[in-house]
Amino acid sequence: MPDTTSNLALPFILPAQAQKHVTHNEALQRLDALVQLVIQSPATVPPSAPPEGEVYWLLAPSSGAWLGREGQLALYQDGAWVFLTPRIGWRGYIASEQRATIFNGEEWIDPPLPSQVNFDRLGIAATPDSSNRLAISSPASLFNHAGDSHRLTVNKQSAGDTASLLFQSNWQGRAEMGLAGDDRFSIKVNGDETGWRQAIAISEEGYVRLDQRPLARAALTTATFTPASGTATGFDLLHLSGGDMTLGAPLASGFGKPVIVPAAGFYLLALTITANGAGSHAVALRRNASEDIAHHAGGAGTSTVMTLAWLNGGDALTLYHSGTTEYAFGYGKTELNLMML
Repeated sequence: MPDTTSNLALPFILPAQAQKHVTHNEALQRLDALVQLVIQSPATVPPSAPPEGEVYWLLAPSSGAWLGREGQLALYQDGAWVFLTPRIGWRGYIASEQRATIFNGEEWIDPPLPSQVNFDRLGIAATPDSSNRLAISSPASLFNHAGDSHRLTVNKQSAGDTASLLFQSNWQGRAEMGLAGDDRFSIKVNGDETGWRQAIAISEEGYVRLDQRPLARAALTTATFTPASGTATGFDLLHLSGGDMTLGAPLASGFGKPVIVPAAGFYLLALTITANGAGSHAVALRRNASEDIAHHAGGAGTSTVMTLAWLNGGDALTLYHSGTTEYAFGYGKTELNLMML
């Protein structure tokens, strides 16, 4: 019969043993240390005055009273160190690291997670709640393939519900993309002045709509007259408009208002002129009453000049007339078409 137990090496009380209480008490002390095992910390040097019952995990290179005991547990008992050899599956708690641990036969590791587990809520460095049942606070998140492809799925119950990704700045929604309230894929943005707007929408058939693209078809009210040379004319109506394209204040000439560009970017512009007379004349598309960005030279009839130009938000566009001839103004006659690219 062995002198100790198989797993914890607790000493047996042997037949005809004197002072049986000594063996019994030694077994109780080991049980006291191991049953609720608390390892103070990994260490290499024995502390100078440890409290009774403290346990340390000995790392290399151990020294002093621990010399040659690397990998063992050192229990301070009755003023001396008792060394215990851990076995696979022993569980404990490392106080200095505030973590549970398990011995794998070589070292003390974090207990492995089960291969399958269900949680009502999960937080990774964050606190989940009833809506955000999965919460992650991290500099980045990685979703990697397992062999070849990887797909992230966001599902909704019905067409009227939402399946989207929401992007926030300081917890304020600034952009959203996905199926928001219908089955079209859309991208929405939120500005402090404009509020939420749909920038792009793609139908189920694949048709793309850009409802907020700046564009306009501008003309004066239908009329026929001869502007004096050096006179500026503008526009009374935006027959088509989008993206906050507007008209400005009335011109000093009394003929319409300038078109006000809402946002900076490259614009495609088409200037159509309808002249009833063949006299010497020219019309320039002028920015901010100072810079010509398109030019139409003389001739009777209807013709169009197209150009590509960079325009800034707030630019005012008018027509500047040189020479004299009679023009037909109005929709489909003398007009300006422009669209941001």
